[in-house]
Parts: sequence; structure tokens; C-alpha cells
Amino acid sequence: MTNTSTLPRRGGRSSTPGRRRGGPAAKARGLPNWSIPYVLLVPGLLVIGALLLYPLVQVAVMAFQKVGLVQISGKKPATWVGWENFDRILSNEVFWSALRNTVVFAVVAVTLTLVVGTAVGLLLNKLGRKMSAFVVVGIMFAWAVPPVAQGIIWKWLFDAEAGIVNWALNLLPDWLSNLLFGRADWTGEPWLNDAWSIYMVLIITVVWAGFPFIAVSVLAGVRGIPSELYEAAKVDGASAWRTFRKITFPLLKPVFAVLTVLSIIWDFKVFSQLYVLMGGPANREAFNLSLYSYAEAFRPPPKMGSGAAIAMVLTVILLVVTAVYVRQLVKQEDM
Repeated sequence: MTNTSTLPRRGGRSSTPGRRRGGPAAKARGLPNWSIPYVLLVPGLLVIGALLLYPLVQVAVMAFQKVGLVQISGKKPATWVGWENFDRILSNEVFWSALRNTVVFAVVAVTLTLVVGTAVGLLLNKLGRKMSAFVVVGIMFAWAVPPVAQGIIWKWLFDAEAGIVNWALNLLPDWLSNLLFGRADWTGEPWLNDAWSIYMVLIITVVWAGFPFIAVSVLAGVRGIPSELYEAAKVDGASAWRTFRKITFPLLKPVFAVLTVLSIIWDFKVFSQLYVLMGGPANREAFNLSLYSYAEAFRPPPKMGSGAAIAMVLTVILLVVTAVYVRQLVKQEDM
């Protein structure tokens, strides 16, 4: 009688006991499961290191060196000067004026951007799906405009001779214009000559370009909140403000945390819009840290060591502010 126990099964597979494919032996030939996520992160980390970390290290090194026109041309190597660049900028009144402008502008711009963006996001949630999508597409055009183009647009609008803003203000009745602004004639008003008015226009520019991202993010977060919570609040007679304070804001706190950190980073280092509105680093009273760093590094005679030192100060401020804010959020989550 034939022993059928040794015959191959249908499909050509032998019944002889042994390791199956994909078993422990196959796994041993590949990467451990715990290492796969780290291996997948390597390409991204290499790109980040090449595009961000390496330039940051170079700027940090340059902040402690004397790098001028002679060093740029290659006639002499950069010389190590220690903390001399930092001492020079910290003893300059322009630095403290630029620091004040940077902080005040960032506080106002971040606050207004979050408030306006949140209000628009909540209003979009009240619209129908089609109308909401139409409005979202419309406002996202403003967010998609490049920073240089943003500055050009608002520079045209506030132009002293041909700007629409002066033309629109002149259309107001004299009594209303005098009541609101204390003057009736706005012909030739130079909005972009004074530091205060330059930053007023800059705030409008940044808020106009920044609120669509906030609005769309808030809209996406609100649509993820169960509608039963809002229905229960409506039944209880809660006002719109109380509903936002007790339901929307607590549930969207992680979203607001990310939006706040991103807005702080973006607004602290605004450069292109301010450069375009001012027409270059001309008005020292209107410098922020980014423009002051550029002026020190590239305006003749170039002092790239001082410019790098200012950039490092701005980087440290951003890291400290972000770390403190994130730490407070983590504490609140733990509580």
C-alpha cells in the first residue's frame, strides 16, 4: 500500500513539517518592527537637516565671527570675535526699537488674526455646504497670495497720491470725517512715511492674509464636534458666547494651540511685507528684528556677523515664547 503521508499536497506544497514563509526566520532576515518608523523618518530628517539645521548652525557660527566685504570676497578668512557682535547690537538703540516693534506688532497681529479667523470660521459653519465651500475658496485666495504680492497690493491701496484708501476717505461727509478722525481732507496723506502708520498698514496686511487659514482650521474643528452638544445647549437657552466658551473652545483647544504657535512664529519674523511697504530698509524707526538683521547684513558696508547675531536673538526669542506657551498647554492638559 502506498504511503500517502509523504506525497505532496495539491498545489505542490509538501506536508513535511518545516518553517512557513513569513515565519520567525523570515522576520529575522528583515528589520525589527520597532525600527521601521525610525527608518522611514530618516529621509525627512535628512532633508530637514540639509535645509534648516545646517543653515541655522552656519548662522550661529557667523554670529561669533567678523564677516564683512573683505571676508565675503575671499581675500581674508572670517575672524572669531566672540560676543563682540552681540555687544554691538545690544548697545544700539535701533535694536531695542526694533525689538519693541516686533513684540508689539506680533501681539496685536496674532490676537486680531485669531479673533477674526475664529469669528469667520464660526460664521462659515452657519452657512450651507455649497455656500460655505464657495466662501472658503474665495478667502483662501488671500492666504495663497505670496508675501511680496501682499505688500504690493496694500502699498497701492494706501498710496499717497493714487491710493483707494485716501479716495474713499475723501468721500465721507466732512462732519463724519471730522467726528471720526478730526480731519476732512485726506488728499496726499503719506501713510507709509511714519512708523506708526506703517505698522497699522502692516497689521491690516498680515491679518487679511492670515485669517483665512485660521477660519478654515476652526471650521474643520467645529464640524468635528457632535451636534448633540449644541442642540443641548440650545435647549438649555445658552447664548452664543456661552456656547462658544463652554463647548467650542474647550473641545478645540488643541487646534487653537497649534494655530497660536504658528501665528506667533509667522508674525514675529515678518519681513517681506514690511520691506515692500517701506520700499527697503530706509526708516530705521520702523525696523523690526528681521528687517534690522537684513539691513546690518547686506546694507553697505555689510556686517554679516552683526546680522547673524540679530537673527540668533530672534530665533532664541521664538524658541522661548513657543516653549513657554506649549508648556502651559501641557500643564493644562495634565490638570
